Amino acid sequence: MWYKIIEVKEWFGDMAERYRLIKEFNQAAKNSFIVGVAPTLLEAKITKGDSNYRHAFSKWRGGGFRIKALSGRPLEKSEMVEIGRVVLDNESLTRKMISLGWDTLEVHANAGYLGVKWPLKEYANIGGFLN
Repeated sequence: MWYKIIEVKEWFGDMAERYRLIKEFNQAAKNSFIVGVAPTLLEAKITKGDSNYRHAFSKWRGGGFRIKALSGRPLEKSEMVEIGRVVLDNESLTRKMISLGWDTLEVHANAGYLGVKWPLKEYANIGGFLN
C-alpha cells in the first residue's frame, strides 16, 4: 500500500516540475521579447505529442512540448526550424525535457496551419559516451 503513496507523490512532483519548466520558459521568452532580444514572442505549452516519438519516460497524452510563435503571420519553415534549434542544440535542456516525460518538440506560428516537430530522444545523445 505504501508504494502507491510514493508513486502518487512522485507523479505530482514530476507534474510540478513540468509546469515550472513551462513557466520559466515562457517568462524568459517574454523578457527576451520585451527587451528586444527576440523578434517574436514565444509561448510554450503541453500538448499530446506524436505517439511515434514515444520513449520509456513519455507522459501519456502529454508528451508534446509546443512552442507557439506569436508572429502575426505564417512563419516560413526555416524560421520554425531556427526556433526549434534553440532547444535542440541545448543537450542539457533536451535531456531534462526527456526526463520529465516529453518526447516531442513542436514549433508553430499563431497564424497558418503548418508546424514542425522533432523526436527529442534523437537530440539528447542517449546511449553514447558522456563528455
